[in-house]
Amino acid sequence: MFLQQLINGITLGSTYALIALGYTMVYGIIQLINFAHGEVYMVGAFTGLIFVNMFGANIALAILGAMICCMLLGVLIERIAYRPLQGSSRLSALISAIGVSIFLSTLVVLIRGPQTTSYPQMFKIVLYQVGPAKISNLQILIMIISAILMIALHLIVQKTKVGKAMRACAQDQDAARLMGISVEKIISLTFALGSALAAAGGVLVGIYFNAVFPTMGMMAGMKAFSAAVLGGIGSIPGAVLGGLFLGIAEVFGVAYLSSSYRDAIAFSILILVLLIKPTGLLGKPIQKKV
Repeated sequence: MFLQQLINGITLGSTYALIALGYTMVYGIIQLINFAHGEVYMVGAFTGLIFVNMFGANIALAILGAMICCMLLGVLIERIAYRPLQGSSRLSALISAIGVSIFLSTLVVLIRGPQTTSYPQMFKIVLYQVGPAKISNLQILIMIISAILMIALHLIVQKTKVGKAMRACAQDQDAARLMGISVEKIISLTFALGSALAAAGGVLVGIYFNAVFPTMGMMAGMKAFSAAVLGGIGSIPGAVLGGLFLGIAEVFGVAYLSSSYRDAIAFSILILVLLIKPTGLLGKPIQKKV
């Protein structure tokens, strides 16, 4: 029972981590929470479904197509909803993000309708025995794809010039500009990368639960935000750790308590973290500029 729930929790937590990375990357550079990020995840799930239904794409092509489309969407959101508000209050950016969130979910309802849509079966599900537990080839695939994307993001941030520029912007945008870095381009790239990861998470969740619907981004986005705060908002390893922890905690809570606590677990953890350790597990204290 324990091992089975642990496998299920890691599978779910991997998808939360993909979404949480978008929150933490954007916050790390512009110190704002992109509350439209959950809807980008939802659009990614529907985009992957379109690629499967219309073009007969396999899971790899569906994820790749959704990632590319949502990268463009992420850049568009940054250009329309955030860039014009540079220098404005954080409340203005927050309201703008909420407006984009409502717009995207409403647009999908108008186009697809409010009903739940199922992904077609893309391959045969095979179960493997692991001691007293079972793991499916789909769960293994979700873990592997999530791990590959997280490692790829780590390499981009830590081993490339673009990643160095992103880290410079996160540390001091004015100094980055003096060094010749186009901060606006880096911010757009950050939105694009975060949106791509969210899209991949949307496709994986759609295939795993065999259901996508226009409001799926709201709760998933809030849980991923909780995961980002848990790990330490602004910390990429923290977002991964927070997503995995939250997924495991949610699955164990449902298994050992009740399914009615599924959504309450994430927000209970968020409240506890804010009360006990506001910087999160791997977050650093905010240093005030003198």
